[in-house]
Amino acid sequence: MTTTQIEYYGTGKRKSSTARVHLRPGSGEVRLNERSMDEYFGGLEALKMIVRQPFAVTETAEKFDVVAAVDGGGVASQAGAIRHGISRALCAFDAELRKKLKKAGYLTRDARIKERKKYGQKGARRRFQFSKR
Repeated sequence: MTTTQIEYYGTGKRKSSTARVHLRPGSGEVRLNERSMDEYFGGLEALKMIVRQPFAVTETAEKFDVVAAVDGGGVASQAGAIRHGISRALCAFDAELRKKLKKAGYLTRDARIKERKKYGQKGARRRFQFSKR
């Protein structure tokens, strides 16, 4: 006899951050890299709000526990990646929620990434100072 737990999965990305998000029926607890959200983001309330946005839009705030593994980038891009992953997992849970999430812009992968440094130059856009003489 197997007791398989119902779970919905979504991968979220932003900049160089990747989040593997698992939604499980529960009370609304968020665990990031095996730590609580308050412990992970500290006093950065704006980032905590970004993570909770998909639940606010779809009115599923206390229905799911979130277990996410995040790596790469900084904490701000990690929060965006988690939001993207949660949105995709909610679509796997109920396809009807897709319309609300799409309208809010949470299913769009933010494609802005760091531009590469060009050879013979100082940076991606920065050039060496021009001297006429």
